[in-house]
Amino acid sequence: MVVTDCGMTDFSGPYEPSTWDWVADQVTEYEASGGERANTLMDTGIAIMVMTTIGHKSGKVRKVPLMRVEHEGEYAVIASKGGNPTHPGWYYNLLANAEVLIQDGPEAKRYTVREVSGEERTAWYQRGADVYPPYDEYQVAATGHGREIPVFVASPI
Repeated sequence: MVVTDCGMTDFSGPYEPSTWDWVADQVTEYEASGGERANTLMDTGIAIMVMTTIGHKSGKVRKVPLMRVEHEGEYAVIASKGGNPTHPGWYYNLLANAEVLIQDGPEAKRYTVREVSGEERTAWYQRGADVYPPYDEYQVAATGHGREIPVFVASPI
């Protein structure tokens, strides 16, 4: 996929798939089918989307399937990493470049992300937990590691 516009992030550079085979395979199948296949989290039936970022160190195109948490045309991007002590690698990509592509169906579209806090974070995190209840367990685990799970809101450009 080549998406470039003057003054916007260039997502046409080299793509580096995830080192986790299941993630790389899901992204490949999702994109190849225009979102018709590999569009749920494993066998759960819970819808996913694919987010494309630019690596903050490598400069390479990176893609990750995430829970589909949509509200009024915006998406929650929840950096849970299953409640682990550290943020997922793509979290740092968002801090370095707030422009992403989100594919929720046949086409990827441009979004800007912003990290939210306070009541706004609480509302978006709850939307995520409504879609994927284990997020609540992840926050308890992350808190035990001294980490609040970051939440971003992706808004269309």
